[in-house]
Amino acid sequence: MKNVYDELNERGMIAQTTNAQRIREILGGDQPVTFYIGFDPTADSLHVGHFVQLMVMAHMQRAGHRPIALLGGGTGMVGDPTGKTDMRRMMTPEIIDYHVECFKKQMSKFIDFSDGKALMVNNADWLLNLNYIDFLREVGSHFSVNRMLTFDCYKSRLENGLSFLEFNYMLMQSYDFYYLNQRHGCTLELGGDDQWSNIIGGVELCRRKAEREVYGMTFALLTTSEGKKMGKTERGALWLDPEKTPPYEFFQYWRNVDDADVIKCMKLLTFVPIDEIREMEKAKDSAINAVKERLAYEVTLLVHGKDEADKALEVARSLFGAGMASDNMPSTTLTAADFSDGRITVIDILVKTGLVPSKGEARRLIQQGGIMVDEAKTEDIGCCLSLDAFEKGFVVIRKGKKVYHKVILY
Repeated sequence: MKNVYDELNERGMIAQTTNAQRIREILGGDQPVTFYIGFDPTADSLHVGHFVQLMVMAHMQRAGHRPIALLGGGTGMVGDPTGKTDMRRMMTPEIIDYHVECFKKQMSKFIDFSDGKALMVNNADWLLNLNYIDFLREVGSHFSVNRMLTFDCYKSRLENGLSFLEFNYMLMQSYDFYYLNQRHGCTLELGGDDQWSNIIGGVELCRRKAEREVYGMTFALLTTSEGKKMGKTERGALWLDPEKTPPYEFFQYWRNVDDADVIKCMKLLTFVPIDEIREMEKAKDSAINAVKERLAYEVTLLVHGKDEADKALEVARSLFGAGMASDNMPSTTLTAADFSDGRITVIDILVKTGLVPSKGEARRLIQQGGIMVDEAKTEDIGCCLSLDAFEKGFVVIRKGKKVYHKVILY
């Protein structure tokens, strides 16, 4: 069987390791490796930035290793300063518990937790009961403040202000690794590349406090070829929850990625064999659209299931092909109460459908010629639709070249 380290490396997933040769050896050995990735419950849904980590866990589990999904019910009380210019919003314990439950449901779609094949733990179970003085003596004594301040996660915050609350975060995450090593034999911590300094802290704590050799490995963040984070839409983050990001909208995001990013996304976000992806790299010009469609289908299949992926594919093909209004197209239903004197402005429709976040954005799009109603361009910001416009029961709004939305009159 192929060493999963090589599989991850060929897909461009691996960013940094504490000991690449040794990690490759243990991942290719006869004994399963117990590893963990932490997820702080900062929202009520995982987003596409988490999806790379879920894919890594799935690759590792398929290779026979045992994942631990650590939910940060405890660390979420503090908030990771990594990548933030200001302190994270403080959440109540009730909100954190609710987010944890949401994460549990979503993770179970990607990782097999049956029969001990994987564990799901919550660090609130051990962090919230710690005695602070004991923690400082047993854990804090192993950390150098001078060294911590050289790490980017803290250094970048010094100008804007770094709270002592956040300064404790590295110690807490490091203690997580120590605890999981002692309790579950966990010897490998994984995470996004922005977690490198926190992972180093855990590796060193296990070595100093438990005199055990453990390892860390980080993975590439999901960014464009220009280095910008992927997964942002006009509505905000690209969520894995279908109520927050509808499956068709999710599909369309991947169908519309830049040509320069499609192969990278195929490697990071799908299980399509690497040899097949190498053939896709040869696609040029219009042929790249077929690769984008395959990417969109594969990712939607993993996140939302076959039925939703099939629906999204059918809608996309009907719209880009014959221009028909498919039954599976994202839709919004209006009633007569939404009309004033039998009329409704296109601006109001755009806001009600969620195609734009504000009336100001709607005006801008209309003035720039970016809105079409039933294939007719609308450039007048005062344009209204009457009830008669819905004679067939609906109209189709098109934003830009590729975003379609059916507006139904009930």
